[in-house]
Amino acid sequence: MRWFWVDRFTEFVSGSHAKGIKNVALDEEVLDGYSLGYPVLPPTLIIEGLAQLGGILVHEKFQFTKRVVLAKVGSVKYYAPAKPGDTLIYHVELQRTQELGATITGTSHCDGVLQAEAELMFAFLEEGHLVDGPLFHPGDLRAMLRLMNFFHVAKTADGQPVPFYPNL
Repeated sequence: MRWFWVDRFTEFVSGSHAKGIKNVALDEEVLDGYSLGYPVLPPTLIIEGLAQLGGILVHEKFQFTKRVVLAKVGSVKYYAPAKPGDTLIYHVELQRTQELGATITGTSHCDGVLQAEAELMFAFLEEGHLVDGPLFHPGDLRAMLRLMNFFHVAKTADGQPVPFYPNL
């Protein structure tokens, strides 16, 4: 994953929900070209942040054994732009899992006010379908999760620390 649209996990409960933050900074290149003269984080990148958080929630539910990809944005509503200096509080909940994928709902809040909400669907890729091998280089996902403080806050449903899965 080249760009992270989540800066830090603040809560993670296996199979249930995850929370994280995204600090919108003026020096991010994507703010410059999206709306000239009015720097905002493009709404699609808010979806991407929710998808990254939700994708990890889904991926961990299966002990990082499935290849999870965002398949569909079911619905999304934006209520306010995300401007430089804003801190977005992301919250995603696992709604259901099926044989071929999973669905999450997510919200973004800024200063306690609902900023965006979305329903996202993920698919599980079978081996040899669209891409061969893992979606990450060995150790890359573990390094990304460490940078985002995942292992500091991640808990199982019974409150125990999430283990280091061998697939990471």
